[in-house]
Amino acid sequence: MTSNTAIFVATLILCSLLAACDAEILFSSLKKSLEVTVKHGSGVLMAGEDTLEIDWFLNKTFPAGTDSAYKKIKLKLCYAPISQKDRAWRKTEDHLKKDKTCQFEIDSTPYKSSNNKFNWTIERDVPTGTFFVRAYILNGDGHEIGYGQNTDDKKVNNLFDIQAISGRHATLDICSVVFSVFAVVSLFGFFYMEKRNAKASK
Repeated sequence: MTSNTAIFVATLILCSLLAACDAEILFSSLKKSLEVTVKHGSGVLMAGEDTLEIDWFLNKTFPAGTDSAYKKIKLKLCYAPISQKDRAWRKTEDHLKKDKTCQFEIDSTPYKSSNNKFNWTIERDVPTGTFFVRAYILNGDGHEIGYGQNTDDKKVNNLFDIQAISGRHATLDICSVVFSVFAVVSLFGFFYMEKRNAKASK
């Protein structure tokens, strides 16, 4: 009986530890303690070509020591609401493990309270859409404990548009046109020679 009780207690402790390790982290529970700015060219940005200049620093309105547990910053490219509409695979969830808003990792770096800057060339696999940048703050256990983003809470300001790579290249388009013209000319030449040979045989 005693051994059964010990096994039961050990099982409860193990389950508690596993639950703690896999605890839900809600976005709504995070402090917005970072300021994030993004600079980029005007107009629609091209994937694989254009760059984002990202700056971030600790919000000065927070008291000293707020960042004592901050160990790492994770920068992510995130979909704006207009590019999430009717796309369940981009849906925003408060539970961070289920959230699909920020699917593209930009960079991961040790935390500093100021003088942070990163230039990122938009990766070639980024799809067409409207985006913003979010910075997650991680503690020593790698859990999110704060954030900042270059847009407002409703995610309507300071957004930017990215155009995906079409998969076609100008040279290929030119070659395609040349071969099409060559095919048409060859076809007419074939019919002309056939008609000429037919007349000659008469």
